[in-house]
Amino acid sequence: MSVKVPSTRTRVGKYELGRTLGEGTFAKVKFAKNVETGDGVAIKILDREQILRLKMVEQLKREISTMKLIKHPNVIKIYEVMASKSKIYIVLEFVDGGELFDKIASRGRLKEDEARRYFQQLINAVDYCHSRGVSHRDLKPENLLLDSYGVLKVSDFGLSAVLSKQVQGDGLLHTACGTPNYVAPEVLKDKGYDGTGSDVWSCGVILFVLMAGYLPFDEPNLMGLYRKICSADFAFPSWFSSGARKLIKRILDPNPVTVSSRAHPCYCF
Repeated sequence: MSVKVPSTRTRVGKYELGRTLGEGTFAKVKFAKNVETGDGVAIKILDREQILRLKMVEQLKREISTMKLIKHPNVIKIYEVMASKSKIYIVLEFVDGGELFDKIASRGRLKEDEARRYFQQLINAVDYCHSRGVSHRDLKPENLLLDSYGVLKVSDFGLSAVLSKQVQGDGLLHTACGTPNYVAPEVLKDKGYDGTGSDVWSCGVILFVLMAGYLPFDEPNLMGLYRKICSADFAFPSWFSSGARKLIKRILDPNPVTVSSRAHPCYCF
């Protein structure tokens, strides 16, 4: 008679680890089940030794404290943080609809109504983060997740800045970071930048990508890309409505004199 051996799943606290959802340079994200409630969560697993070696302790602390500060329906929730001798575990809300990026990659451009719906959710989340003194600094479709109801969730606060702690004497941020195609011109110029305005620029690029199915600024050569960004050298596809064109033009404004107004445009179209 064969005896069925029960499968042993790895447990971390009250969570039973399951499949891998994603893997990055510094972390692995796994699906897990809360054995007490049966609810699914996502657990970001980081190697302590690697975090120390790469001097990422402060960045990780900032990411965790920032996420604890942000409680908004369009931002990924953080539930708890645990640690073992070798690993750090960040327990997050599980979002089952994948990245917004995947949706564009598989379907191409979205209809304006659908793009508008996602953009409004993104702007609501970003506006809330700014009201709490937080600048995300790496907004892009890969960091926007969707749940099964189509609700957008902003994730990955690894490059975020808490403005009260990280601005310098001139009231500006000075660390250039983000993903090149989505970065605002003032971030590239190395003279300091307003984190709220640079986030909104990234939102404008995202809106263009949602509606066009491709990037407004895209060059194989980095210097060529930066030149295009700094002069806002892009063209609208024929199918963009006049309202969408007007809003994107207002957001993707590289003029340093008017950049402060970018942080507070009317976001409707």
